[in-house]
Amino acid sequence: MKFIVILTLALLIHVCQAQYLAPHNAARANVNVGRLVWNNNLAAYARDYANQRAGDCNLIHSGGPYGENIAMSTGYLSPADAVNMWVSEISFYDYRSNSCQGGECGHYTQVVWRNSVRLGCASVTCDSGGTFVICNYDPPGNWRGQRPYQTYDEVPSDTGSIYNI
Repeated sequence: MKFIVILTLALLIHVCQAQYLAPHNAARANVNVGRLVWNNNLAAYARDYANQRAGDCNLIHSGGPYGENIAMSTGYLSPADAVNMWVSEISFYDYRSNSCQGGECGHYTQVVWRNSVRLGCASVTCDSGGTFVICNYDPPGNWRGQRPYQTYDEVPSDTGSIYNI
């Protein structure tokens, strides 16, 4: 019986991780950026901060050492819906100028930031019945003057790439 409980808990944790990782990695694949891997330390940091926000559900960043995306809703917000909301900011990101045009895009650029390789996320149901979602990224992204990813036409020709650049 103890084995079944442990196995069930392990499966629930894996499913929860996948609900965050899958939409992140799908967005990253669209711009040829490597996959994020789950990091339990980042997840613990996110969980601790989410618990602090449970009383008010306010969109206040933790101010910690990691890259961070936060979201809230007045009802249930699934992990995938939160990530997809951040990814939807792609429509405001202008790659040529490396800037947001007509709306916020910093959540999107953090999701696809090529140097971020570790992810940890958490969500909490707030006292109001809403949901607070947080994802932390390591190393952090959104460095001024840097692009989140490179397009094929920017890759130097001496990289040995098989692509016709």
